[in-house]
Amino acid sequence: MDTAVIPAETLGTFFVASVLLGLAPGPDNIFVLTQSALYGRESGLAVMGGLCTGLIVHTAGVALGVAVIFRTSALAFTALKLAGAGYLLYLAWQAFRAPAANLGVTGNGPSGRLGLYRRGVIMNITNPKVSLFFLAFLPQFTDPARGSLPVQVILLGMTFIAATILVFGGIALLAGTLGCWLQRSTTVQRGLNWLAGTVFLGLALTLLMARR
Repeated sequence: MDTAVIPAETLGTFFVASVLLGLAPGPDNIFVLTQSALYGRESGLAVMGGLCTGLIVHTAGVALGVAVIFRTSALAFTALKLAGAGYLLYLAWQAFRAPAANLGVTGNGPSGRLGLYRRGVIMNITNPKVSLFFLAFLPQFTDPARGSLPVQVILLGMTFIAATILVFGGIALLAGTLGCWLQRSTTVQRGLNWLAGTVFLGLALTLLMARR
């Protein structure tokens, strides 16, 4: 079996860079924030778990070379982009039409925590920009002299996921605590629902305009 060793200094630098990237405003952390505020901390953590599961898929894609397909094939990139945007538009439609009575402070969301986990998985996997980002970012910290490149990519991917859990977990806990307080008002509940729908709509439009 191929092995690889990445120096602790390199892994440390990569981890810090990953944390900073996670803190930068972007589709995934905004998604975690809005869902946590709407449905509670546990549901936010479920969304985070789904997003991280998607990152595992992207890591495997880079390690196996699958991500290269999305960089070189306009058809594959466009097909995945349209699928992702279509799903986000569906989520926006659901959020806009959901009544305040569906929110509450139970932390379950409209389709349960499993449904929110599934949302995170689908949203992440159907975004080809994540694959292209991993394809550009992870190899910068690899070195053929250290052993198997696919193994190095997997190690870096797992490190990135650990940083994501740290950052997104913090966001989920903070936003969930604030959301529980805000949800005491049905007016605020409706406002949060419309905010979530607007976020989904914005993410869909951003994805539709994405280029390789």
